[in-house]
Formats: sequence, structure tokens, C-alpha cells
Amino acid sequence: MPLDEDVVASIYRDHGAALRRFVLSASHDPQLAEDVVQETVLRVWQHTPEITGSLRSYLYRTARNIMIDNYRRARRRPAETLESGLTEPAAVPEKVDELLNRVLVEEALLRLSKEHRDVLVALHYRRFTVNEAAVQLNIPSGTVKSRAYYAVRALRTILDEMGVER
Repeated sequence: MPLDEDVVASIYRDHGAALRRFVLSASHDPQLAEDVVQETVLRVWQHTPEITGSLRSYLYRTARNIMIDNYRRARRRPAETLESGLTEPAAVPEKVDELLNRVLVEEALLRLSKEHRDVLVALHYRRFTVNEAAVQLNIPSGTVKSRAYYAVRALRTILDEMGVER
């Protein structure tokens, strides 16, 4: 049972720009990005009953799969590969996977409590030591360690709920 057109328009309105940025970061081709976004929304419209978990995660995975399919199709016809606008064709699937993982982790981080997110950002993104993070966050170093432990566990749970495989 496909979604009605209003719901599809809402999905496109709410997620279209983010999907377009995701595809553009891999392809640098605005027309290709628009085609991938439209194909992604079309697939969501056709396969709605099969979606479990986060809609945004499903959209990004679908867009990723479409880009990889397009890349593989272009590799079979080398003349089109040069026109596709893809940089370093051999690295496209890896680059898309890296971008998708980054988007999914950022989304998962936003679902954490502020305290847990702050500790993870300080330790893993800013590369602070436990003591530096404690000073920066104005909390004891033991609290930093405890929050980091529970934050990583919560992040893993959130990623599992989003359907991200290890």
C-alpha cells in the first residue's frame, strides 16, 4: 500500500535538501543529485510497508544504494563514466559509505542527552584527555569517565535502533 501524494510531498520537503547535500558531497553533479533524490523518494513511496526504524536512515541508505548502482552501471560503459561528474570513480562506494556513516552518527549523537553528547564530542572529536574534558565541561574526571561509558552504550543502542550494522 503506497503512501498518498501528500505524505510523499512531505517526505520530499522535509528530507529532500539533506539528501541532495549528501549526494552532492559524493558526486558534485547537481543534476545527478536531483535524480538520486527523486529516485529515493520514489522507492520510499513504492516500499513503504517494508520501512522499519528511522525514515531518515532508510532514505540515506536508499540514496547510497542508488548512487552505487549508478556508479556500477557507469563502469560498464566507460564513456559515460567521464561525463557523470564523479571524482575518482574507484573510490565512490567507499566515499559514499563514509558520508553515510558520518550522517548516521551525527543523527544518533543528536538523540543522546546533552551531557552524554558533550562528553563524547570532547573525548572523541576534540581529542581531549579525560582531565582536559573535565576542565572544559566543568565536571570531575570520574564523571567524564562514567558519562563516556554510558554515552557509548546509549549511542550503540541508538545506532542499533536506526538499523546501522557494525
